[in-house]
Amino acid sequence: MNTLVLQDIHIAYDRHTVVHTVSLSLNDGRIGCLLGPSGCGKTTLLRAIAGFEPVTQGVITLSGQAISAPGAHLPPEQRNIGMVFQDYALFPHLNIARNIAFGIRKHTGRDKARRVAELLELVNLPGYEKRFPHELSGGQQQRIALARALAPRPRLLLLDEPFGSQDVELREMLAREVRDILKAEGTTALLVTHDQQEAFAMADEIGVLRAGQLQQWDTGYNLYHRPHNRFVAGFIGQGSLLAGTVINPDTVSTLLGPVRGQVPAHCPPASVVDVLIRPDDLKLVEEAARKASIVARVFRGAEYLYTLALDDGSRILALAPSHQARQVGESACFELDMQHRVILPRE
Repeated sequence: MNTLVLQDIHIAYDRHTVVHTVSLSLNDGRIGCLLGPSGCGKTTLLRAIAGFEPVTQGVITLSGQAISAPGAHLPPEQRNIGMVFQDYALFPHLNIARNIAFGIRKHTGRDKARRVAELLELVNLPGYEKRFPHELSGGQQQRIALARALAPRPRLLLLDEPFGSQDVELREMLAREVRDILKAEGTTALLVTHDQQEAFAMADEIGVLRAGQLQQWDTGYNLYHRPHNRFVAGFIGQGSLLAGTVINPDTVSTLLGPVRGQVPAHCPPASVVDVLIRPDDLKLVEEAARKASIVARVFRGAEYLYTLALDDGSRILALAPSHQARQVGESACFELDMQHRVILPRE
């Protein structure tokens, strides 16, 4: 069953549309993510789902109930939606037990204590009831904020850039931890982030947004290996688009030779297309027929990410072990080892 359904959602401010025709659905117990650059409309969508922004067109449905539509708006406090914010929003004057119990004030004392203890166990902080927020690390505070949002058993949990204040390594670790907690609780959740690794670590489905429009709602795997358009191909992961000419429905001629893959149906022979080349599609070797000039490199610990310039000026990326370091300005031999062949129409 779908917990959350967005149908043809438009949101506008002063006649300026910031979200256009967004439709998606999120099933019970699944974790979704809205991913995109700053200003793409992802936070606006989250606020509309929470009830803080009205929609100008379309319908938002939660567990079969229409909660937002033009002229019909269920107040936020009646939606049974939990929220977790980047700044935690814990009450500094309340201890951890009272912070978690804040959203279940109508419960009896015994029920409150039981739920608080259950959630502290779930977030791996048992025995922290009497501590105060300032006594906890940032990651621990985030887990308490999550426990507080989960306390009333919301129909949907919204997370707005929840790990943005953490360093890169901690963000990914927290994303995995939060995913495990949400799955254990069986909670349906929707995350907003601009961090791809965060999205991959946490979400079952990811929606890529660009200028208020949903480009693709899919698994992380499909976004990387089967992007629907040039924007998704360029935004997810790293890669280069290499010009090619269609030879037949499953072959494209490129500067690197023929590439076999599914050519878009509306691209006839002789039409110009783009072939997505990921860094892991290339293997640097000592001897090969294909050569390129190394024009840049980035150290990544175990690997270097090299930028290679082809004869026509095109740039492609390649990963190679850092213990076999190559210098900028050198000529590099490489072989193609394309596991995912993505061919896109020229825009």
